[in-house]
Amino acid sequence: MPEDIASHFGYAKPMKAPEPPKIKITDGALQILQILQRDSRLVDFLMEDISSYGDDQVGSAVRSIHGDCKASLTRHVTLAPVIDNVEGTYQKLDPSKAPDPNRIKLIGNVPATGKAAGGTLRHRGWIVSSVNLPPLGKQDISVLAPAELEVE
Repeated sequence: MPEDIASHFGYAKPMKAPEPPKIKITDGALQILQILQRDSRLVDFLMEDISSYGDDQVGSAVRSIHGDCKASLTRHVTLAPVIDNVEGTYQKLDPSKAPDPNRIKLIGNVPATGKAAGGTLRHRGWIVSSVNLPPLGKQDISVLAPAELEVE
C-alpha cells in the first residue's frame, strides 16, 4: 500500500483509531455506591459504629437515609418483583421442572429433585428491568466520596 511505503520513509504517520474508554464491570457498582453516598451518605452510615446509639437515634437516622436511598435508586434503576404476588400466599409452580435458581430459591422441605408444585411466597424477589446511570466522566471511579476539608 502506498501509505505503508510513505510511512516507512517517514513521510506520513498512520492514523490510529482512538482507543475506546476502558470500562470495567465494577464501574457501575462503584458508580451506584457513589450516588448513594452523595445523595444519602449511605456508606458513611454503614461504616459508622452505631452500637453506642439508642434505637430512637438509629431509627430517626434510618428514616432519612431510607427515603434518600430509595429516591436515588428509583431514579437510576427500574426494579420489578420476580413473582408479582402477595407475600404469605400460595404460589403455584410447574411441578414437572425445577425453577430457575437465579429467579426462584426454594426453601424449607425441598424435594431432592428440586421440583415442587408450589409453596408459600416468602419474598417476591427483585429483578432489574433497566439501569440509567449518568455517563462516567474522568473521575476516579474508586473514590466513592472525596474527603472534605473546611478551610477557615
